[in-house]
Amino acid sequence: MTVTTLTEMLSSPLMQRALIVAVLVGLAAPVVGTYLVQRGLALLGDGIGHIALTGVALGWLAGAAAHASPRDAWAIPGAIIASVLGAISIELIRARGRTRGDVALAILFYGGIAGGVLLIRVAGGTTTNLTSYLFGSIATVSVSDAWFTIVLASGVLLVGLGLRGPLFALSHDEEFARAIGLPTAALNVTVAVVAALTVSVSMRVVGALLVSAVMIVPVAIAQLVSYSFRQTMHLAMGIGVMACVAGLTITYVVAASPGAMIVVLLVVAYTAVALVSGLARAAARRGRSRSRKEARV
Repeated sequence: MTVTTLTEMLSSPLMQRALIVAVLVGLAAPVVGTYLVQRGLALLGDGIGHIALTGVALGWLAGAAAHASPRDAWAIPGAIIASVLGAISIELIRARGRTRGDVALAILFYGGIAGGVLLIRVAGGTTTNLTSYLFGSIATVSVSDAWFTIVLASGVLLVGLGLRGPLFALSHDEEFARAIGLPTAALNVTVAVVAALTVSVSMRVVGALLVSAVMIVPVAIAQLVSYSFRQTMHLAMGIGVMACVAGLTITYVVAASPGAMIVVLLVVAYTAVALVSGLARAAARRGRSRSRKEARV
């Protein structure tokens, strides 16, 4: 990328909004993802992303009934409401219901995307209108979307970082957290709600189908080289920001989906770090084995 191209990109109001959203998504998504990975709920973001599509379609339907302009003006608020309600429902089913968590997630996967496809047609749209929400689109980041992202991402970061101690205790050992008097039920709902808000925040950049990758893969990369929960979270936030900004920058020049590019960059980074760290551990083992042999001699 030339200096001229970079200057043009940074001077574009559309790209300025997109970059602001990308940075906030890169910061907020791995914070929530760190808790989900610790709890073994890495696929929760996928389930919420699917139910958010139903919310998008409901927003279209409500906007059409109210003659809103543009027609998708209420799509993101609809996604926020639907994803929060869906996340709370999953948590209640997991905690009190007879249905296992993975079954509840599967129901949410299929019901969410099917409901979105059906309702968008009722609202007078087509499945094509869902494409930008499925895979992300720089061109759809409006001023109102940017403000929604700033507010929601700030809330996610405030909760995720401000309650790191109690949430870590909950994620590491829920029985221990309950034994020391933490309100585990409220904290479980809190994790579900911030995960839902993160999905809503990320839909415009990476899309509902790929948002879970931005929540989980940076954490997986960070775990390969870090040795504490705090270090993992901070490193994952840095990786998330770099991947989101790099993905948007590349797709400014190359005609490709920004969400897909961001995820591909994260997967490539994970593969490279896993390979290098694996080779480093193997070399360290060989070195220790050689030292023991020399010590015996």
